Amino acid sequence: MPIDTAHASRETELGAFLRSHRERLLPGDVGLPPGRRRRTPGLRREEVAQLSGLSATWVTWLEQGRQVAMSARALESLAQALRLSRAERSYLFALAGKPEPRQDAEPAVPSALLASVQAISGPAYLLDRQWTARAWNDAAADLFVGWLDAPTAERNLLRAMFLSPALQTLVEDWPHRAARLVAEFRVHSLRHAEDPPTRALIEQLIEDSPAFAAAWRSQDVEERQGGRRGFHHPAHGLVYFEQLTLVPPAAPGMMLVMLLPEFR
Repeated sequence: MPIDTAHASRETELGAFLRSHRERLLPGDVGLPPGRRRRTPGLRREEVAQLSGLSATWVTWLEQGRQVAMSARALESLAQALRLSRAERSYLFALAGKPEPRQDAEPAVPSALLASVQAISGPAYLLDRQWTARAWNDAAADLFVGWLDAPTAERNLLRAMFLSPALQTLVEDWPHRAARLVAEFRVHSLRHAEDPPTRALIEQLIEDSPAFAAAWRSQDVEERQGGRRGFHHPAHGLVYFEQLTLVPPAAPGMMLVMLLPEFR
């Protein structure tokens, strides 16, 4: 039988990753006594097994790059035992070829990120996992008529895009932009597709908007990209911006969107 070299390489990388992070930890870091003199740095495999509730044999096999069927729960236990950061935890699941378990709680927005939205001179806004605006500046409120301009407006971008006549009038080439937005959301929401808020949003929009339902059922997917964006503003006329989207590492699942003046 031919060897799956890509799969073998991933298992080797997984073993090296686990071994490296085990060797970085001292017993005192995880509440264990120092014990007898150690010939190797960091924790012993037996101690990682004890902390994670797994067998020492499994931990050994994983580090050796052997094929071991690991459940998501076992990987989560390993991540906790090794005190992995959020990024390291995600990397562990990716190496193991397992979907990372969803986290129901919406992460808190760092105060520095909120402040940065207000510091941007052009229109800027921050979207959460469901693409509800969590923060925006005055320039964004002035531009986005039918979404961010009124205290009682619908703050979810998808719901506003498909259910707000004012926003549909504002956005140039609305049918194309709206369908593209759904295709982008399908990709962005993949990791949170089973979160109750995400499921509820999609189900309600399918019921409330035939246009959204058609776009969602088309199965189109697009990466969220920047580019030229046009708006028929009731006060400023036809205006264009260059859209730039950033994913802040300190706020997983969120996106910072900026609209920069178009330079010709």
